Amino acid sequence: MPRKVLHKVNESAVIDIARLGVLTMIKVAGPVLLTGLVVGLTVSLFQTLTHLQEMTLTFVPKILAVFVSLLIFLPFMIQTLIDFFEMITDRIIALG
Repeated sequence: MPRKVLHKVNESAVIDIARLGVLTMIKVAGPVLLTGLVVGLTVSLFQTLTHLQEMTLTFVPKILAVFVSLLIFLPFMIQTLIDFFEMITDRIIALG
């Protein structure tokens, strides 16, 4: 027997919410990941040019750059998440 659905939510609304969730995730994680990528490429280029193959040289600058980028981008990241959650709660309220 099919279950009764109190509120019909169509598939396009679910796909739209999932798409917005993925875009929000990319906006939040993107700046920090790009910072780590740029610093990692720079350190790798420096190691290649100087023939200095120290393993810790790759990790320490990346960790420091990621922490600094977190401090810089944290207000943007928090505001992006707040906007996303407000949009989700507005849609939940509209259903009820």
